[in-house]
Amino acid sequence: MFEAKAIATDDKAALYAELVQQAEGLMHGETNTIANAANFAALVYDAVPDLNWAGFYLFDGNELVVGPFQGKPACIRIALGRGVCGTAAQTRQTQVVRDVHEFAGHIACDAASNSEIVVPLVKADGTLFGVWDVDSPSVARFDDEDRKGMEALCRVFMATLG
Repeated sequence: MFEAKAIATDDKAALYAELVQQAEGLMHGETNTIANAANFAALVYDAVPDLNWAGFYLFDGNELVVGPFQGKPACIRIALGRGVCGTAAQTRQTQVVRDVHEFAGHIACDAASNSEIVVPLVKADGTLFGVWDVDSPSVARFDDEDRKGMEALCRVFMATLG
């Protein structure tokens, strides 16, 4: 049985390196996408400090639809190009937003969210799988170290898709 270890560090690079190892162990040998997404969201939400939402929006061929997550109930559907998630999906570039209230077209699913990072999830064949979305109640919570760490975590998750 997998057991997440507490990660006691203020060093973001070390935090994400340990989380990558834990994510690999957690999803090792499991092929069910929903099970892996649910556990991945729980792992990150539990281990990364100062978050109020962490989860997936999955591309259904037309728009993003909420998938497994941790946090308060969320917006169900997001159009490509709309908000931080839709922008990440459309541009296929990670979005690190210091203050969501300054992001044109931000979708406020939770009024407590003040900063956000969204990583686009693209399959090996180039098709869009969805996005990994993480929110914080703190302004300027996310930086380039978080971008690198979240992108590394997402590579581990995407490797489970085969």
